[in-house]
Amino acid sequence: MKYRIKFLPGIILLLSLACTKTGIQKVSIVETTDVHGVILPYDFIEKRELKSSLASTATYLKQLRKGKNHVILLDNGDNLQGQPAVYYYNFIDTASLHINAAAMNFLGYHAATVGNHDIEAGHAVYDRLVKAYDFPLLAANAVNIKSGEPYFKPYTIIRKNGIKIAVFGLITPAVPDWLPPELYAGMEFRDMLETAEKWMPVIKAENPDIIVGLFHSGWDISQNRMRDGYETETSGSSSVAINVPGFDIIFTGHDHRIANEIIINNVGDSVLILNGGSRSENLAQADILICGKEPGGRLRKSVTGRIIDVDLCRPDPSFMKRFSEHKKTVKEYVDKEIATLSDNVTSRDAYFGSSAFVDMIHSVQHEITGADISFAAPLSFDVSISKGPVTVGDMFKLYRFENMLYTVWMTGHEIIKYLEFSYSQWLNTMNSPDDLLLRVRTDKNNKPELTNGRAWLRNQAYNFDSAAGIDYTVDVSKPAGSRIVISSLSNGNAFDPDARYKVAVNSYRGNGGGGHFEEGAGIGKEELKSRIIASTDKDLRYYILKDMESKKEINPVVYNNWKIIPEEWMRTAVPRDYKFLFGSTDY
Repeated sequence: MKYRIKFLPGIILLLSLACTKTGIQKVSIVETTDVHGVILPYDFIEKRELKSSLASTATYLKQLRKGKNHVILLDNGDNLQGQPAVYYYNFIDTASLHINAAAMNFLGYHAATVGNHDIEAGHAVYDRLVKAYDFPLLAANAVNIKSGEPYFKPYTIIRKNGIKIAVFGLITPAVPDWLPPELYAGMEFRDMLETAEKWMPVIKAENPDIIVGLFHSGWDISQNRMRDGYETETSGSSSVAINVPGFDIIFTGHDHRIANEIIINNVGDSVLILNGGSRSENLAQADILICGKEPGGRLRKSVTGRIIDVDLCRPDPSFMKRFSEHKKTVKEYVDKEIATLSDNVTSRDAYFGSSAFVDMIHSVQHEITGADISFAAPLSFDVSISKGPVTVGDMFKLYRFENMLYTVWMTGHEIIKYLEFSYSQWLNTMNSPDDLLLRVRTDKNNKPELTNGRAWLRNQAYNFDSAAGIDYTVDVSKPAGSRIVISSLSNGNAFDPDARYKVAVNSYRGNGGGGHFEEGAGIGKEELKSRIIASTDKDLRYYILKDMESKKEINPVVYNNWKIIPEEWMRTAVPRDYKFLFGSTDY
């Protein structure tokens, strides 16, 4: 078993010496987070076995529970989106016990915090799961608008062998920036810091021995804000950790990053920060050694953290047996053939110009909405769909998230600014063909940082929106903000910057996600709501599936309605940057 551990050896040694006569109790608190449907060791999208899943977590937990220590199992949200296994029980089979509830109950979870991608599944799904779970779902700052009380439980008390542990849950308050309001109707998401300050006295009144934060929000100590600061959409945990005394441990999530560190809060107390990453690849574990109580009644304890890498654990046979029928059912669903594709498509092409992969999405968005212009991005960084039979599972490659499709109105000027913002996230300003085209992570010498021979994009690919319905160029020899030249609408009509156009865009973007509307087009969040003309009632992948089923034969077309210039520079830059990203010159 591989793990990383950070601890204070002096404290542990002193505690051990003090407890030689009375003995030591050990409590291990284990966190999973951002599992995204990786319940079984099988990728239903890529149709391949996986090293890590909740099945391997089950094996680790069995071993941990065999010892004398007491084990508490927590989850930090984002379980209901990602793999088709959860999609199937979210929306296809809504009568059976949801696979996520069955799996988490089987593993013996004590509490979980709701994540933004759990809210994304909609009321019908997460309300059903609240009843199906054998443990409470937490989020103190997700508040029922009518009652003013938390929609989910704010905290829970767990008792282990006379030890009283309080677990307090928070969710990132940025949910409305990403999701349509109907998915969280009757609910509002309040500030994490203010909510924690409100509830900490209530929790302390319970006289717990240990207070644990379970926050579906990322960890970035540089994002700590005081009273007049700014709490980012992904990293609000640091604000609470620093400014709200009382926590012994804070488990974070949402950002898919590993964290294991001890920080000192604003009253000088130490707080252990842990984040288990994502997709069942790691577990975060806090080990608490307890040796009686101090004269004031407080536990004499030490707290250390580990990150457990579970990929060396074989899947637990009893877990696999319990969910064998679920695997069979979901596999039959994703393997269903819906159409035939006449040529290969890949998201790799989408970073360098008009691509069949993204243009397939544009095509469906245009058909559904009748919009003048469509915005879309490659939602998966590096996926391909091979020519031949197309399955339901392939559609999770083409369209990764459960976004609705909006029709909004924008002026021509706003469309230009929107695109300028998008490409500024994506492309560098070049002075010659020898400069990097793509914005990748670089070292101090401005050379690409390579991991296993490959570079990483500086920003998320799902924010790289291109447009269909207009013909335009992107001139990377010019600075960001002055690169886009729209020559006409793709139907041959003139493009008028002063005119209004109907635009198709996914609900994540249409609610402000990525900043394209607010920072780019200059349309504030409140005004953006008034720009929505229509919305689909189901997720876009559903409509893509139906479209392909109805057509049977799919001939992917590259619109070639936009390109990056100067073209002579691209002949050098594109193959080079393609190799940096994908380790291959097969462009």
